[in-house]
Amino acid sequence: MMPLKMILVHVSLSGIAFVFEIKEETVLSWLKRAYEKAEEINACLLRELSVTEVQLDEMWSFVKRKVSEQGENPLNTEDGRQWIWVSYAPQYRLILATVVGPRTYESALILIQMTASIVLGVPCFFSDGFSCYLQALIECYHKIKVFARTGKKGRPKVSVKEPHPDLVYGPVVKERENGRIKRISHRIKCGAERFAQLGLKISTFLLERVNLTFRQTLAPLGRKTLSFSKNRDNLKKQVVFFQAFYNFARPHMSLREQVVDTNERFKQKWKQRTPAMAAGLTGHVWSFKELLTFKFAYEP
Repeated sequence: MMPLKMILVHVSLSGIAFVFEIKEETVLSWLKRAYEKAEEINACLLRELSVTEVQLDEMWSFVKRKVSEQGENPLNTEDGRQWIWVSYAPQYRLILATVVGPRTYESALILIQMTASIVLGVPCFFSDGFSCYLQALIECYHKIKVFARTGKKGRPKVSVKEPHPDLVYGPVVKERENGRIKRISHRIKCGAERFAQLGLKISTFLLERVNLTFRQTLAPLGRKTLSFSKNRDNLKKQVVFFQAFYNFARPHMSLREQVVDTNERFKQKWKQRTPAMAAGLTGHVWSFKELLTFKFAYEP
């Protein structure tokens, strides 16, 4: 278990191999098994969540080289700029879905589809200013508008997709000058009436803080590092593994509950909680061993 723990404390795969005097291929085989277990946990437990608000963001990284040999990063490229896409439920501090891919509409659509399969109903979505989010959201949450025939000559109007009546989307647009943020504006692209009724605030700052946790935890995501990933699948495995660890085995300070109101020393005053506990997915903080070996009782 120790090599897998080291992955989650900003140690590179080559560094782990050096410390334990093993081959990188051995570490990768253990990472693959941990990734498969994390995927199983996500598939079994992250579903039918009642979520009011979802924050969306993407974080820059690269695989093998900063510029792809295939040009401006098509979806199936294995090198060049790759982005870690994250959807996040701030009320539970829960990471809902992650995607590793280029900064394109296709990647945004995959993230929205994964999120839609996890949450109930139509939550409110807030993101940065990336323009493809709105189109991807309408693709997942829409109604078909059919135009009545007019009886005139010519082809009838083609049916179009309109945003779902409950869909709320607001981007946070940051304007920069000389690399520094000068202005931040908030806009509601659709669902202004429901947004006003819910009394929410357009924001992505909690997810942006999670991005920092990603960078401080996984070696390939560090700034100006030589530990960048050489394979996109390996980067994806580390991201998904960290997602399961963050949700189920890593207590979040903002979620803790006070159990004793006293000044007596050496008495536990707080009950630690993970995002999964806040969402009602589990009743305790998982140990690292439990995260790697948890068994599920499947329904026949």
